[in-house]
Parts: sequence; structure tokens; C-alpha cells
Amino acid sequence: MAAKLFPFIKLVTKVSVAGGALYVAYDTGLLGSSEKGADVLSKAKSAVPPAVEEWMKYFGLQLPAPPKIEFSPKETWNSGVQKSISALSIAPTKVCEYTNQGIQYLKNLSK
Repeated sequence: MAAKLFPFIKLVTKVSVAGGALYVAYDTGLLGSSEKGADVLSKAKSAVPPAVEEWMKYFGLQLPAPPKIEFSPKETWNSGVQKSISALSIAPTKVCEYTNQGIQYLKNLSK
């Protein structure tokens, strides 16, 4: 009986952790606009290091200094979507261009 119960408990635990993470992300505003995301990121940058230092003192561990990463969420928010849409918008032109180049290449080979 315990062998059948363990996978169910494992699944419930995973679903509740994922649901909790999604709720926290939604509640803090990470899933909103880029301005809200930037605000949440700046709050996290100011809140996380003191909390980590406190826990490390509690457990008596030493962590290396975190690397400095300058990253602006406002500039990169949805940049992948923008690049994909840009590529799709010029795709018909590029297909015609490459087709004409291929036809010209084949004509040059047949001469």
C-alpha cells in the first residue's frame, strides 16, 4: 500500500511547489508588464543578499561573492518574440530572393 501511496505524495508535492511558485510570481507582479518586472527585480536584489547572509551566518557557511550582472528587463522583455515576428515578416521576401538565386544558379549550371 505504501508503494502505491509514495508516487501520489510525490506528485502532490511537485504540483503544490509549482503552484506556489506560480502564485508568488503572479502575486509579486512578475507576470505583468516590464515595469512591474523591473520593480520586482530591484526589490529582490535588495532583499535576497541580506537574507542569504543571515542564513549563512546561522549555518556557519561561507559563500563566494555573486558575480555582477548588469541586466535591464525593460530592454529585453519579449525580445525573443520581437525577433521571431521580425523574421516572420521578412520571410516571404527572403524566400523569393533565395528562390531567384537558386534558379539563377541552376541556369548557370545548365549553360
